Amino acid sequence: MTELLEQAIAQLKNLPPSEQDAIATMILEEIDSDKSQDVLAKLAAEAMAEYHAS
Repeated sequence: MTELLEQAIAQLKNLPPSEQDAIATMILEEIDSDKSQDVLAKLAAEAMAEYHAS
């Protein structure tokens, strides 16, 4: 696991369970849809931006 992913997961652990599940669902759907790694990275960045904005 990369350091960036470890940081993201550590921060996600501080969110309420419903928000953790929502982000996990988005990530899993992107992985399952066989989209490019760039799209997945963009989603992760957007999720982190939303987290920091709240």
